[in-house]
Amino acid sequence: MEDVRRRLNIFLGLFVAITAMGTLGFMALEGLPLVKAFYYNIVTMSTVGYGDIHPTSDASRLFTLLIIVLGGGTFLGAIANATELFLLKRETKNRLRKVNMVLGIFFGDVGYELLALFSRSDKNIEETRAALLVKTTWKESNFLSAQKALKKHDFRPDIHKIDLETLLDFLKGNRKTLVSLLENPVLVEREGFSETLLAVFHLAEELSSRDGLKNLPDSDLKHLSGDIGRAYGLLVDQWLEYLQHLKFHYPYLYSLAVRKNPFDPDATPIVH
Repeated sequence: MEDVRRRLNIFLGLFVAITAMGTLGFMALEGLPLVKAFYYNIVTMSTVGYGDIHPTSDASRLFTLLIIVLGGGTFLGAIANATELFLLKRETKNRLRKVNMVLGIFFGDVGYELLALFSRSDKNIEETRAALLVKTTWKESNFLSAQKALKKHDFRPDIHKIDLETLLDFLKGNRKTLVSLLENPVLVEREGFSETLLAVFHLAEELSSRDGLKNLPDSDLKHLSGDIGRAYGLLVDQWLEYLQHLKFHYPYLYSLAVRKNPFDPDATPIVH
């Protein structure tokens, strides 16, 4: 889309320059007032040619040919790129809607449970919890503030507070869901979500690669803590982006998501 926007800007710049050149040229060569010269230039560039104004000298005819050659292509190029940009924006909007539907499935089946589990083991959660207590009254500035606060947060969990066997069983039980999400082609539009899924898959592989998850040495627990922290941080980031999308497009889903906030110890889906 950026390439199309760049081409459109170039064509628009050329269109303005050629329009100015043509208008001034027709004013000088044909002695036309500004409005008529501008009108003559536009109908020439668009190759409409109503015939109500026409060149009266060889110099004007040659200049008109130059405007047709330069301006005609520029005029059509600007229209074509503007149309393409409009269609791309609409297509991108539709794809992003599908991506967020996939995100909804992920958080409903897997994400909320993982966030709740990881947040309970987060040694520094109290430092950031207030920034994660999303409200129904939040505006875009509130989400930006929360994302800014998370950049300073240390997502290393207290590995001793996590039942690794329960975590592994949960990931194994949702493997089919995770695989189907990872295979979904719409995820190309959301690189951050793809990275999140890969981090969760890597964590599941690390846990399942061990013969047992009891009495692991501290060095191995530190390694697993890093894997959990990576998945945890990516999950929180995607969760906030997902909620922001719901807030401005699907308020009723946003309301439920706020009531299920995994960082709120008093959260309940029941409306009081």
